[in-house]
Amino acid sequence: MSSSENPEIVERVFKDKDEEEKDEQKGSFIDKVKGFIQDIGEKIEETVGFGKPTADVSGIHIPHINLEKAEIVVDVLVKNPNPIPIPLIDINYLIESDGRELLSGLIPDAGTIHAHGSETVKIPLNLVYDDIRTTYHDIKPGSIIPYKIKVDLIVDVPVFGRITIPLEKNGEIPIPYKPDIDVEKIHFERFSFEETVAVLKLKLDNKNDFDLGLNSLDYDLWLSDVNVGGAELEKSATLAKNGITYIDLPITFRPKDFGSALWDMIRGRGTGYSMKGNINVDTPFGAMKLPISKEGGTTNLKKNKEDGGDDDEDEFSSLVHSFRLKLEIDFARATIFIAKMPSAGGDF
Repeated sequence: MSSSENPEIVERVFKDKDEEEKDEQKGSFIDKVKGFIQDIGEKIEETVGFGKPTADVSGIHIPHINLEKAEIVVDVLVKNPNPIPIPLIDINYLIESDGRELLSGLIPDAGTIHAHGSETVKIPLNLVYDDIRTTYHDIKPGSIIPYKIKVDLIVDVPVFGRITIPLEKNGEIPIPYKPDIDVEKIHFERFSFEETVAVLKLKLDNKNDFDLGLNSLDYDLWLSDVNVGGAELEKSATLAKNGITYIDLPITFRPKDFGSALWDMIRGRGTGYSMKGNINVDTPFGAMKLPISKEGGTTNLKKNKEDGGDDDEDEFSSLVHSFRLKLEIDFARATIFIAKMPSAGGDF
């Protein structure tokens, strides 16, 4: 029979019944205190009416958009069920597209939400297109990109402390592109040297991935370096997305202001023109004012044959004949006037 020289000694502690009852009573007391505090807290919350506020993105607006930036306003509806006002400490916001950040920031001390009320907190954001194009080269002008707006509202509520309310909203926003414009030709409606009424045949190329509802134009037109003013759009038009649209604009000008350039114009040799201004359009994202410009273009002052065939040639032959006839009459008058003048050195 073997034995160990250093036997392990196990100390056993025995509690009597009185000690065990005391421990049970102590644990039970602590549990009762916790339960009592919890009950008191719930009753206070029920009596006083404290609760967690709620929030939701109630709308996203684009009050202004142009070729440089888009102004976005995010409406957040916050409801406060508490009997006292709660401070809106901070607002963190982030706009991303396909997981890439477009814009982020912080709005501190964003205001106070009234007791037992709801308020719409407006978060203004400016999305600058140059910043987007510089950062993300694959985003092309004229395209529509998806976006996600993330908003964190941080509020301070009695009993609960600071609470963060996360919100998200998805949408789409355009990267607008100005239309290209050309004056294809000018058609005379009425011709005289004092006043000529004509129609501009405009070609507008909309390179955007969305339609443009053309409402009005604000522009100046130069023909042969002579400013002939502007004109009003007679009726609205729709510039189809990624398409070409033709519109007519009536103009009135004085041919005699053109000097020698008039001869080339009415002979159909073409005339240089330039146009600058703006077009006011409606889009699915709101109204826009887009600039238009064309420098150094050339157009003919007659219609193409497919628009009228030989009638056009007859019309302009008549114009040329009228112009020559006027020159001949003016020359004849000048000759008669000179013939009637006294000879050089004579008495007047």
